[in-house]
Amino acid sequence: MQFHDIAVVGSGMGGSMIAALNKDKDTIIFEKEPNLGGCASTFKRYGQKFNAGATTFVGYEEGHVVKNIFDQAQCVPDIIQSDVAIRILQKGKYIDRTTDFEYFLQQINQTYPYTNNEKFWRIIKKIDEDFWSDYDLFVGKYSLQRYLKTFGSLINLGMRFKSLLFKNARDFINEMFPNISLDYLNFIDAQLLITVQATSKDVTLLTMALGLSYPFHKVYYANGGMGKLIEGLTAGIDVHSNENINLIQKHKDYFILHSNQGIYKSKNVILNSTIYDSARLFEDKQIQKYYDSFAFSDQSAFVVYLHLQSNEEFLHHYQVIQKEFLPYSISKSFFISFSHKNDTAMCNNGYTITISTHTKANFWKNLDKATYKQKKENLQNFLINSFLQTFPNIKQNDIIRSFSATSTTYQRYIHRLNCGGEAISLKNIFNTPTHTTPFDGLYNVGDTMFSGQGWPGVALGAQILQKEINECYRA
Repeated sequence: MQFHDIAVVGSGMGGSMIAALNKDKDTIIFEKEPNLGGCASTFKRYGQKFNAGATTFVGYEEGHVVKNIFDQAQCVPDIIQSDVAIRILQKGKYIDRTTDFEYFLQQINQTYPYTNNEKFWRIIKKIDEDFWSDYDLFVGKYSLQRYLKTFGSLINLGMRFKSLLFKNARDFINEMFPNISLDYLNFIDAQLLITVQATSKDVTLLTMALGLSYPFHKVYYANGGMGKLIEGLTAGIDVHSNENINLIQKHKDYFILHSNQGIYKSKNVILNSTIYDSARLFEDKQIQKYYDSFAFSDQSAFVVYLHLQSNEEFLHHYQVIQKEFLPYSISKSFFISFSHKNDTAMCNNGYTITISTHTKANFWKNLDKATYKQKKENLQNFLINSFLQTFPNIKQNDIIRSFSATSTTYQRYIHRLNCGGEAISLKNIFNTPTHTTPFDGLYNVGDTMFSGQGWPGVALGAQILQKEINECYRA
């Protein structure tokens, strides 16, 4: 039985990035599916490729943690910068989120003419710039040394951002925009749901600033699908796809991992499974109790996948904000991603498209079979009809194929019922799961850990974990 330095369970963004940072060690990755990437994977169905969930790549710019990790992994991604990160459509008007701040501000003032617009958005942008100019964070628990390092890191963060660190985002909005219109608030909250999985009433100003500033950074389209980014990161690493880890046994100085194909031994184990779904992997009661202690984040996504035959030209990403909540949803908006017109790997006949919105995970899980089927069809038809209304030049018969996925679909294919973790808020900031655990050699990474969603958040988490791993190997 070969002895590995690091065994990574799951090849999502976090698992792939932390494995890439440890290519110099004997690192092995296990992925239960044939496609690498989890929520950032690309799969093939009906002869076409589709992105499973994530469709935007952001943070690949000098000095940013995402590019730093790709550089350390010696991976140059095949990407195309989006001229418009997201076109946001609302009540017959649109606002383009771009890196051109002055142009964006001009559009905001035309659509939502408030006196404090410039002040508000400059503060939002400045907070984001200040954060990413010095993101040297450490957050860990379960040892005195980690607590001291975390305390020092948070003190530094507090000195930089002062009261902004804990100020409620909705309170700040109300201070800047007394009597803000519901449309403007919906505009802000719809973007936050995409980037931080929460609305302004449940997050801090710092979290809101990072979420709203997402499109102020360069946003990219991944040629060949998001899964190609993962394949690039993991090149040269011992990757075992189609291999499911069923049981992990902890011994004094190592772990034994049992899969459907063999038995493996590793000094360290890094789980890229969600924090809520990790207890099932262990027979040790203390480890089970640790993972079961985290309250389930009951948020997920509903995604419609389309194969569209069209010669029209489209942007990569759109967000459509409606007046009312969508059926069976916790959102008033849906997000549309088009494959690039010249990306024949993703579609050799038109476009492949994802249309997604936010729902509750347990809503779908708790339905009986007949009701589940009916409601799934209802929401799929609603989103397709709304899509056709958004793009009147597209006709129903231009859609060659359509199908959809709920939280239970994701659980079946990538072993996760929810989408992301709890957004960091005033209520949970001290209870947020960290990358370290009470058990030597056992770590977590991914979007249910501290620092949250998307490429920047997960990359920041991977960097924090890497500091811990480096310390262990120096010791």
